[in-house]
Amino acid sequence: MSAGTNRDVPQRKMESKTTDKNAEKPKLLSRGNPQVPKSEGDALLQAYIAAMPGWKQDIGRSIDDIVVSAVPEIRKAGKWHTPFSGVKGNDRFLGFHCLPSTSSYLFYGNSLDPVPPVKSKQKDVCYFHIYEGEEIEKPSLPTG
Repeated sequence: MSAGTNRDVPQRKMESKTTDKNAEKPKLLSRGNPQVPKSEGDALLQAYIAAMPGWKQDIGRSIDDIVVSAVPEIRKAGKWHTPFSGVKGNDRFLGFHCLPSTSSYLFYGNSLDPVPPVKSKQKDVCYFHIYEGEEIEKPSLPTG
């Protein structure tokens, strides 16, 4: 036996990456938030929205459509099992999160008018919660 090896220690089997579509779909965490990996790009947010449970999926898609139409240069990324939207120089201004009874949106910064109604313990962060049966009003956006 050569130095530095121990035949009695079981070798870990390397997990193979799969292209199975079910493997790419995020699983739901215990409180109903889709689990997403740390990554960048629109595909991450679209996978998150597709995994949002029930009525929350339509709300998530509507919020994304509003943001994309208002901010064409949007950048999307995932961290801490949360997808974020931002622009160059401001990594995030919006985060998505699913809770058992709400679809919640975290807003970073206080430049929105009106400011979302739910304050956070974190400075410059506020939330907007949408409950089942509520509809969101699509804002009038300036045209170029």
